[in-house]
Amino acid sequence: MPSSTRPLRVLCLDLEGGYGGSSRSLYHSIRALDRRRVSIEVWCRRAGPAQVLYEAIGVTCRVAPEMPRVSSLPRLSRNLYAYARAIPAFWRARSFRHALRNAAQDRFDLVHFNHEGLFLLAGWLARNSSVPLTCHVRTMLIDTPFARWQMRRLVKATEALVFITENEKSNVERLTGIASGRVIHNIAVAPAETVQPYPAVPTDGRLKVLALSNYAWVRGTDRLIDVAVELKTRGRTDILFVVAGDMRLTGSLSGVLGEVSQRGGDLAEVAARAGVAELFEFLGSVAVPESVLVAGDLLVRPSREGHPWGREVIEAMAAGKPVLATGRWDGYVRPGENGFLYNNFDPEDMANDLIRLADDREAVRRLGTAAKAHITDLCDGPARAGELLDAWESCTRP
Repeated sequence: MPSSTRPLRVLCLDLEGGYGGSSRSLYHSIRALDRRRVSIEVWCRRAGPAQVLYEAIGVTCRVAPEMPRVSSLPRLSRNLYAYARAIPAFWRARSFRHALRNAAQDRFDLVHFNHEGLFLLAGWLARNSSVPLTCHVRTMLIDTPFARWQMRRLVKATEALVFITENEKSNVERLTGIASGRVIHNIAVAPAETVQPYPAVPTDGRLKVLALSNYAWVRGTDRLIDVAVELKTRGRTDILFVVAGDMRLTGSLSGVLGEVSQRGGDLAEVAARAGVAELFEFLGSVAVPESVLVAGDLLVRPSREGHPWGREVIEAMAAGKPVLATGRWDGYVRPGENGFLYNNFDPEDMANDLIRLADDREAVRRLGTAAKAHITDLCDGPARAGELLDAWESCTRP
């Protein structure tokens, strides 16, 4: 336990190494913490930009690719496959688990798991050490027996859960029947003035519509092709979709997506087959997504899950960009105030709004200004980092 003469010592375990939203969110939290009150070390499962970022702020960051992870999936067959691979891998990671236990017992007052996909590791450490554990819950698991089992184990293993919005908290309560943890919104930081626009984004007068995430069917990025077809039918080629992320098609897909996926193709090929390639700029993975944000006009998130939130949403809003997203929750995107929400995805509806914005750039600026003001207050760095540190300290008090 921490003493009154030294800061709280916390070890954070991260999956993505700076590439994904959960990893970026953890970095922003750590950067904003009051370092007089807390000493942080990070272990990343994946090497990546996080190591450079943490070095710049004086935080030790170790890469541990053997860190075991697994999370429940919607389909029974996929769960059986995932756990059939994950459980043997978990036991093969014996040396890592024991190194984690020894470090936790000897050098830290608390261990924070940055994603619910580390629940097996959290459960093991809870049984094999006396160090308090906390965990961030960052996704909405589909209600299955596997998801209920996963979350019940996580609740049992940890002293506290941290949720990024009210939605994840309500979902865990539905899965477990237990009210647990607190909501602490992710921190959103506006791009630095020194960030230059991504050079591959054209500087012509077209409305630049951004999509920032790796391809996954649930994220719905392929839906933008339907919107592009609608726009082209109306002769509106003055709108350009700028897509950053790995667009290789994965998973069990149907129709054209499935045909292209089986050949190892990507979303650019699907756009070309639909005859709208000229309405897209596919950038691939981008190490500094802020450079894409400053080059665009607004962001779209056509999620099939109906989740109008996520790392790219708050980062876009912090950059002063309106957001168009599917879903009903209006904690971030306020319809007509700082963006647009669609209860059900309809390419005609989204095309209508994009055309209106392309024709009224002052509306784009007005919505973007409101987006920045709203998210700056809700996702303030020092305030949210202070809440996270309060949560950690409450778990370590005698």
